[in-house]
Amino acid sequence: MRKMLASALLSALLTVLPQTVRAAAPTTQPTSQPDCVWTGVDRIVAVGDVHGDFGQFVAVLRAAGVIDEQDNWIGGRTHLVQTGDVLDRGPDSRKGMDLLMKLEAQAAKTGGMVHPLLGNHEVMVPLGDWRYVNPAEVEAFGGEGPYREAMSPAGHYGRWLRTHNTVIRINDVAFVHAGISLAVSKMPLEKINRAMREQLARGEMEGLGMEADGPVWDRGLAVGEPEVVARKLAIILPRLGARHLVIGHTVDTDGVQCVAGGRLFRIDVGMSRFYGGPAACLVVDRGVYSEVRQGREPRVLLREAPTTQPAEAAP
Repeated sequence: MRKMLASALLSALLTVLPQTVRAAAPTTQPTSQPDCVWTGVDRIVAVGDVHGDFGQFVAVLRAAGVIDEQDNWIGGRTHLVQTGDVLDRGPDSRKGMDLLMKLEAQAAKTGGMVHPLLGNHEVMVPLGDWRYVNPAEVEAFGGEGPYREAMSPAGHYGRWLRTHNTVIRINDVAFVHAGISLAVSKMPLEKINRAMREQLARGEMEGLGMEADGPVWDRGLAVGEPEVVARKLAIILPRLGARHLVIGHTVDTDGVQCVAGGRLFRIDVGMSRFYGGPAACLVVDRGVYSEVRQGREPRVLLREAPTTQPAEAAP
């Protein structure tokens, strides 16, 4: 009898114990705020301003080998960064956003990732500044009312935009829409992203997202004198924990520009019909930085020892 009771007690304990252990294990709460730093990434594709030109957007993604002819993800473990300004000027911003949403889900299944960043137009439109909205873009949503609703905090597209980062770092490369000023570089990446999302949540024009030296507006690194830009980067990059910075926002239809000894890459090639630039992007593949352009062989911009780790961040 004692053996039977002991056996029954042991069986009960073995049944309850796994449940107890599982209940005590720490859990990670889901969050709408994405991370902003990744390491161990072998291949990165960075695409600049799209401005409502879906045809050019698809063309450059195919040239970079991340989507097929049916616009499905074939990039494997590649990280795709779109540095903002999918919206405005052209008529097909909705198609561009729909594609990015689809690719986010598809890339995650293969170990890849899609990073749509906020540009100044992704800040302006949700805040009600429609100066550059193409009338055909509004009509694609069914008129001003549906467009406004879609971009609202509760709207399908507005809710998605408000989860985006503004600045991220992959390995030792930082990405932002316009640039990083000396003042903003003092802020941790997480603080910059939080400030931008909070401003969009408040729905207020006042804040980092609309400041002239903010990360979606500042052109200091894009148009400054080379020696001045080099001095600024020597301060800014260590603060970001990066060796390179990739920016859009300032158009150069000649293609992707590599400046300051390879510390800065400018990738707004004016690909939309509004500017008439090429379907071109930056590809970083194990230390080789290249411009990839539709219909051309890749143009190598920089070669260096490959690293999938961040640079040592300055205090």
